[in-house]
Amino acid sequence: MQRREFISKGQTVMALAAVAGLTPFTSAAQNAAGWNKAAFEGKSLNEVVKALGGTSASASGDVVLSAPEIAENGNVVRMGVESKLAGTSTIALLIEKNPALLSATFDVIAGSDASFSTNVKMGQTSNVYALAKVGDKFFYAVKEVKVTLGGCGG
Repeated sequence: MQRREFISKGQTVMALAAVAGLTPFTSAAQNAAGWNKAAFEGKSLNEVVKALGGTSASASGDVVLSAPEIAENGNVVRMGVESKLAGTSTIALLIEKNPALLSATFDVIAGSDASFSTNVKMGQTSNVYALAKVGDKFFYAVKEVKVTLGGCGG
């Protein structure tokens, strides 16, 4: 198959997919059941807490955030969150200076440990919040992570 023929057929397939309503996975995920658009669009800790169903959040030593003091590469920063509070139902990670403050949410299955870890991308030095929901109350831990090589910002 010649290059031009391949490109032409590829464009035809993409056009048919668009007509059929097939969209990229990320777009479909944003419209999925349980997607909380307001929480991911929140610009402050209080806005995210309100979007998640709370009124305010309190600092707590029972929410433990494991994050490096210095992230040498903002593209991959390992974070860990643990809630020692009984009845924790949700844990969230918020990165203050990222384009989207809310970076991840985890639902805690009743009877399991409220402990998660993940990799996040950080554009610049920022405060990171670990947020735990217990009943209708929210508790958090905060830590500054210094980024020496850009992630989200390039």
